[in-house]
Amino acid sequence: MNHSSTPRIASRLARLSLVAATAALLLPGAAQAVPSFARQTGMACEACHTVFPELTPFGRRFKLNGYTIDNLPQVSDVTGSKEQTLLLNQLPPLSFMLQASVTSTKKAVPDSAVPGANAQNGQTQFPQQASLFYAGRIAPNLGAFVQMTYDGTAGSFGWDNTDIRYAKNVNPNFLWGLSLNNNPTVQDVWNSTPAWQAPFDQRSATAPSGAAATMLDGGLADAGVAGLSVYGYWNDSLYAELGAYRSAPAVAIPLDSTNTSVVDGVAPYWRLAYERQWGRQSWELGAYGVNAKMFPGGGIPLSGPTDRYNDVALDTQYQYIGDESIYSVLGTYIKESQTLDASAPGTSPDLKTLRVGGSYYYRRQYGAGLGYFSTTGSSDISATTDTNGWTAELDWIPYQNTKLALQYTAYNKFNGASDNYDGTGRNASDNNTLYLLGWINF
Repeated sequence: MNHSSTPRIASRLARLSLVAATAALLLPGAAQAVPSFARQTGMACEACHTVFPELTPFGRRFKLNGYTIDNLPQVSDVTGSKEQTLLLNQLPPLSFMLQASVTSTKKAVPDSAVPGANAQNGQTQFPQQASLFYAGRIAPNLGAFVQMTYDGTAGSFGWDNTDIRYAKNVNPNFLWGLSLNNNPTVQDVWNSTPAWQAPFDQRSATAPSGAAATMLDGGLADAGVAGLSVYGYWNDSLYAELGAYRSAPAVAIPLDSTNTSVVDGVAPYWRLAYERQWGRQSWELGAYGVNAKMFPGGGIPLSGPTDRYNDVALDTQYQYIGDESIYSVLGTYIKESQTLDASAPGTSPDLKTLRVGGSYYYRRQYGAGLGYFSTTGSSDISATTDTNGWTAELDWIPYQNTKLALQYTAYNKFNGASDNYDGTGRNASDNNTLYLLGWINF
């Protein structure tokens, strides 16, 4: 045994124990500590979620109907012709979320300012993230999921995932609606798409991650966009959506060359999906995509040639929800064709992302998940983009709104190589990450 490593191991275990103890102290003492949708509907969290954030079939329909189902006293008004002009919950459906975490990589990451030095390993974040939600009815047929978040990594507040919906049932078999949102796929009701991907929606904010990502897989969300889409859902099975996104940077300054990744006009978005339910099981198969023309900015004027990104994706989700056991298998594949006339004239690389994973929960209290992820580029960019590996997770959910997760991510390849990917001797496996998360929502 290497005795010199014993203090480091003991230190890491102590940090893990600290977060576990802190999360335990934060555990609510009674079952009435439930999030905002549960307050509005009067139903427990398990009605809409298997385990947050994965939705049940009822949860998907609740979202498609504009978050408007409720069981609270109302403030209402109608006209003389009995048209409803106001419908407000007497108590607002608010919720607060807190996350605390410890992250440790196999080898400390390089210092961001001093060449040859390393950062401190075993990063503790308290909080990693803290969010305030308004989630529920605004008016007849109108509801919202609005999240404002303090980011412990950036040390700042900002708007997070936001989805404002109008929905109306034309007849028992057809529903249509509008969604105003700030992240492609945040409006999606299946957890196979990037915004709410399960079972690994929550990952470390301080560990290294691959440099390459498609526009659908966070590229447009990071650039700052706003989108409006119209959707229809027929016979509880066939879903179609069409919309468009436009640049909406978080910092309110004129869009000029100081900005980066600015959408030229609007970026069309589309979604098709089919879901079949039988007994306690459901299965979805779908496709989605976006086509964006973007100015690189960063000193380049917002005129002339653009970089074009055409993303086409497939996804699928299977669920079994039993009295004691819950199984889920999910996957998505995204192919992005790029034509970089503005930033790298004459180049047309491709980027592909694959994620597939499964999870199992026993009595909604004890769970485990395993997933594979891969991002690969065409031969002209593969030396800097290719990243793949596995993530395993163990979960304990003592209450429906409280979770402890222990996650381990192992990299086979990172930013193009398995060995010495950055030219300084760092290997992909050096970024293997142990991550402990404490999560509460009340």
